[in-house]
Amino acid sequence: MDIQDLRPALAMIDRAGEAALEAAGPEAAIRALAGACFELLGDREAHARPGALKDGERQFMVAGAFFVTPDARYHMLVGNVNFPPEQQRLMVPIDGGHPGWVYANRSKLILRNTDEHGAFRQYLKTSRMGSAIFAPIVWQGAFLGQLIMAAQARFTMRDEDLAVLVACSRVAAGVWIAHGGPAWLDASYPPRNGFYVDREGM
Repeated sequence: MDIQDLRPALAMIDRAGEAALEAAGPEAAIRALAGACFELLGDREAHARPGALKDGERQFMVAGAFFVTPDARYHMLVGNVNFPPEQQRLMVPIDGGHPGWVYANRSKLILRNTDEHGAFRQYLKTSRMGSAIFAPIVWQGAFLGQLIMAAQARFTMRDEDLAVLVACSRVAAGVWIAHGGPAWLDASYPPRNGFYVDREGM
């Protein structure tokens, strides 16, 4: 990748990082980062390739972050972009699906085509996603959560998208702490509008 290719991503991280720092609170800060990823990342032509979408599917994307709840029982969706309104506080068991894998392994993850991963679980109410990326949010060795993005069309997410998401997850850790995210999470859990799923998903 030459330096020309880096410019849009660097500009996005610059703008999104500033917006996150100036946000009104921890969730708004995370949404600023997730929203910027939502706008830039992913192959925007992926849906046009043969086999990218099955009958009845349409291309769309979601982004946000899952934070580990104070009792470490769930991943709670925070700062979501384009999730169904009723899943604003999606609650996934701590060991559920690939968010659970990222938590257990403390590692970034790309699923270019979820059909190739039998352990993939559908937690989005509206449909099963075809491609996804995950980047841990870690502060001073403590796993706080993960920044995520997913798309309906297979092979939407690429290695370069994961690399940018990882960079944003580093920013996310700092702004989460700076905005008092842990205290906000303590006060927000359990959420009154929690949408709980089991490990097997929808």
